[in-house]
Amino acid sequence: MSNTELNPLQYPIGKYKNPEVITPEIRAEWIKIIASTPDDLATLLKDVDESLLEKPYREGSWSARKVIHHLMDSHMNSYIRFKMALTEDNPTIKPYDENDWAVMPDGNEAPIAWSIEGLRYIHLRWVYLMETLKEEDWKKTYLHPERGITYTMDKVLGIYAWHCTHHLKHIESVL
Repeated sequence: MSNTELNPLQYPIGKYKNPEVITPEIRAEWIKIIASTPDDLATLLKDVDESLLEKPYREGSWSARKVIHHLMDSHMNSYIRFKMALTEDNPTIKPYDENDWAVMPDGNEAPIAWSIEGLRYIHLRWVYLMETLKEEDWKKTYLHPERGITYTMDKVLGIYAWHCTHHLKHIESVL
């Protein structure tokens, strides 16, 4: 199925496509997306009607509240995985069930401000770390055992920049 055939409610910006060559300029753009996402999210949700947060972005999907908390959960895990890859030789990361996390009280009921602020500080640390990396650091890897895929830090950055924009569009769609 091509990106044009995808459900636009599920994939409002299409599925992630890794460029054949990831240049320092592409990385810089992706880092900007990571850096701006917490402020973009806060601006989008300023004075939001709480009832909208319970609305799913498509039938059978998570509510906007769950998506916001998911961003915090996911990016917190990614930051830790990044650090593992930078300090270990191709570590095997620990996967987690994002659906199970989403239905826990902190992902299903907690105030969104907590995850927006948490995301702000995780992203500050993550961006700071990424801006200090040497070119060879971007080729370091980790193994995702459930997927059987070894990811480079370059690709992880691209996936999470996409993830930011992807979920911002989901949240926008319910507002």
